[in-house]
Amino acid sequence: MSDAIKHECGIALVRLLKPLEYYKEKYGSAFYGINKMYLMMEKQHNRGQDGAGFASIKLNMQAGERYMSRVRSNQAQPIQDIFNQINGRINEELKEHPEYNNSIELQKRNIPYIGELMLGHVRYGTFGKNSIESVHPFLRQNNWMHRNLIVAGNFNMTNVNELFSNLIRLGQHPKEKADTITVMEKIGHFLDDAVSKLYKQIKKEGYTKMEASPIIAERLNVAKILRKAAKNFDGGYAMAGLLGHGDAFVLRDPAGIRPTYYYQDDEVVVVASERPVIQTVFNVDIENVHELDPGKALIIKKDGSVKAKKILEPLERKACSFERIYFSRGSDAEIYQERKNLGRLLLPKILKTIDDDIENTVFSYIPNTAETSFYGMVKQAQDFLNDKKEQEILQEGASLTSERLHEILSKRPRIEKVAIKDAKLRTFITEDSSRDDLVTHVYDITYGSVKPTDNLVIIDDSIVRGTTLKKSILRILDRLHPKTIIVVSSAPQIRYPDCYGIDMARMEDLVAFKAALALHEDRGTKEEIVEAIYKNCKDQADLPDAEVKNAVQEFYEPFSDEEISEKISELLCPEGINAKVKIIYQTVDNLHKACPKNLGDWYFTGNYPTAGGNRVVNRAFMNFYEGVTGRAY
Repeated sequence: MSDAIKHECGIALVRLLKPLEYYKEKYGSAFYGINKMYLMMEKQHNRGQDGAGFASIKLNMQAGERYMSRVRSNQAQPIQDIFNQINGRINEELKEHPEYNNSIELQKRNIPYIGELMLGHVRYGTFGKNSIESVHPFLRQNNWMHRNLIVAGNFNMTNVNELFSNLIRLGQHPKEKADTITVMEKIGHFLDDAVSKLYKQIKKEGYTKMEASPIIAERLNVAKILRKAAKNFDGGYAMAGLLGHGDAFVLRDPAGIRPTYYYQDDEVVVVASERPVIQTVFNVDIENVHELDPGKALIIKKDGSVKAKKILEPLERKACSFERIYFSRGSDAEIYQERKNLGRLLLPKILKTIDDDIENTVFSYIPNTAETSFYGMVKQAQDFLNDKKEQEILQEGASLTSERLHEILSKRPRIEKVAIKDAKLRTFITEDSSRDDLVTHVYDITYGSVKPTDNLVIIDDSIVRGTTLKKSILRILDRLHPKTIIVVSSAPQIRYPDCYGIDMARMEDLVAFKAALALHEDRGTKEEIVEAIYKNCKDQADLPDAEVKNAVQEFYEPFSDEEISEKISELLCPEGINAKVKIIYQTVDNLHKACPKNLGDWYFTGNYPTAGGNRVVNRAFMNFYEGVTGRAY
């Protein structure tokens, strides 16, 4: 994607099911779990580079012995930084205490981070400052082991204000309104309540206070706690939690918006946001990695038992298709095929735009994440040419000569690497005119790869704001002197803000919205439609979420996809370039064909999977109308 879009986040959880001595004997290291966590987090760095955190819990520690450890970083290379800290501390302890080297028991008792239960998180900061306090995992501490709670997640709540108010009604005084804090305190409240009730019950049964602790751990019903806590959650989420005594959970939202995968054998239980990460790190086949069903929680008890339990009634499955298009790792077998299909399905529109003139068309891609869609597009172009070759050969009939056959068979799509991103270039000057000049040099071009009579087709993952296209990429490509530059988006037009984790919260930032606004202005309907939609949004402001309708869909109804694409082409075409510029977008129907299991398309259609989504899009329009620059949730 040429636009800089951020999103939240990635989680990794490892529960070792054997004693640490087992991993030392089999794999040569008691740090097996830590090493696997490093790999899982590093393999998910695509999901977050603003911060990283790691937490661990040691099972069955004695009173007075530290059993929880946490380290977080918001440095430039946060994953490396936290594991440098972990390894540095471990090596320091082993150097100062040589007696630890041959004793796993002493290592566990005295060295932090060496435990059986570990949780990692990589973060893109979509909200608030990127301070160390914003980095997951979050910790809720208590002197009662069972009441300690560590939480990390890939989520955004649309109704954080409501959840915050609920906490106040419960008598709490949360330290801030961030959704992670709010969610953690909500779970923590019902955890406290459950532990307190169990303690009283166990005391009545005649057990002493000290005897009560392991019984509480055994009887604690994590699923029941989550059902109470998550009752009013509205958003997309995959949230993981560790309890101080050793229970763990991972909860997925009921629409399946955010991805969650897990694997279990007799040695480990593993959870991650990305399926190929588990496959690679643990060397397991795809059929052994399971997707956590929407509305369920994977609950791992201290005794090592694992169950997936229903917490919330599942909604219609609306797994985020935009993750598939761009954010998730393309090494996933299904995602790889989906991205190829996205490129393949675009070819008919491309052929129409170039009048089927493949011989005078160069195909390429930008940025690198669009490479897989590019393969699909080129494969379909090859199939198209093969059909044409077959027809030409049949038309020649008996008069076909060897030279003519060679001429026909030599036709193939022209593929070039026309643009290369200079990863080392940094636009460090903030003054606009100077910075814009530097931005135009972020990409290098391959001179001589395109002729003045050529169409240049460039595929991108998606075109959200179009800023980088206009300020940089189109100007650079124009230096190759093509006749026409055709930028192809493997995603449909992004018309609506997201409220489930991806940083697209402002309506007026979206180039599709700007295009529709310009079309209304051309037709003289701008003031009328904007006023009418604003009034509709205001009229719904005090309704319950379940009754709110998306008022903004009306804004796009008068226009076809092609009209909006043409206007986007006008808006993004820089002044002074020689090539004709055309922007082509994927259709929503083709998106559904390419990603049939992941139909979360609210970015493109405005069909939000949860009730809170409609409130957010209406609020975003009201912010646009009122000139408010803040987020709509």
